[in-house]
Amino acid sequence: MRSIRNVIIALILTGFLLLAYSCTTGACFDETTAYMKASLFLNSTGKQTAPDSLSLWGAGMDTSKIYNAQKSLKQALVPLDASSGSCSFIIKINEVYDTLSAWYSTYPHLLSKDCGYTFYHNIDSLNSTNHKIVKISITKNSVTTISEENIRIYY
Repeated sequence: MRSIRNVIIALILTGFLLLAYSCTTGACFDETTAYMKASLFLNSTGKQTAPDSLSLWGAGMDTSKIYNAQKSLKQALVPLDASSGSCSFIIKINEVYDTLSAWYSTYPHLLSKDCGYTFYHNIDSLNSTNHKIVKISITKNSVTTISEENIRIYY
């Protein structure tokens, strides 16, 4: 009688432990934000070169800069607004200001059970002023969490 009661108690405790373990959330170690990756190239040489200084912020949002006088930056991570089909940024390369505008479509993407959803984007077109920027080109339209270049900025 005593051994049956011990077995039942052991089974109940094992059940509670399994239930508690199955309900714990896992940790997400993956990148969860899809940034447009912009590589910077010196137009005269055609080689990827970091400018002396790079600042970047959303147009009309100069108080919250994404980059503020960043040195030795060869690739900038540019956040795109998932609730809009376009956005504009002020980019300051070596003390000269330009405006970079992007038009894109957005769709949700399941990363994993632990990480949940994020938004991916497809770049439709880009435009910029040409004060310091000589040209921009799209190298990969699909903006994902994978670390792949999306655009090239020649200055």
